[in-house]
Amino acid sequence: MTWFLDHVPQVWSLLVTHAVLAALPLLLGLLVAVPLGWLARRYPRLYPPVVAVTGLLYTIPSLALFILMPLVIGTGILDPRNVVVALTLYTVALLVRTVADGLAAVPDHVLQAATAMGIGPLRRFLAVELPLAVPVIASGLRVAAVSNVSIVSVAALIGVPQLGSLFTDGFARAFLDPIVVGIVASVLLAAAFDLAILAGSRALTPWVRARGAR
Repeated sequence: MTWFLDHVPQVWSLLVTHAVLAALPLLLGLLVAVPLGWLARRYPRLYPPVVAVTGLLYTIPSLALFILMPLVIGTGILDPRNVVVALTLYTVALLVRTVADGLAAVPDHVLQAATAMGIGPLRRFLAVELPLAVPVIASGLRVAAVSNVSIVSVAALIGVPQLGSLFTDGFARAFLDPIVVGIVASVLLAAAFDLAILAGSRALTPWVRARGAR
């Protein structure tokens, strides 16, 4: 606690950077995963290859991906964009199946009723299918958020500053205090992300709360 109180500005700065590096790929990955999941749902023949190819992305070791990113996108080894792009790929890998399965869970009679009301495909997707799939998508998003918070720490090994830097610093000096602070801060950040996504999901699905209150 003494070490933490003496280094609050440093820990706060690393926490903010860590949060940005974990949250930005979450948003970008969701934007990519939604149309891919829709394609996999809309065209059943695409489901196996799309889900398989995106799922394979998650098998790439994070440290190797961070190191390869500069060669792929032409950035410097210490550029935070390497982390953002790599984690976006991981987020897509986790969310494509979730999005496809969430859209598939929308009852057919609801879709038929929307079509009978003259709602076009795009509007039906945005106003009916996607909102009804929010609870399923949110569950996958919560997993991806916690995963991102964890994987960002690995980027400290290539010199990108964030909470993982407390781990490398503590191990290098055989000093436990920054390691403990880094672990606690990471857990609290992951919990904050989880609660924010849960709150957002509930705000976007008021009918679920109304049904539960009956």
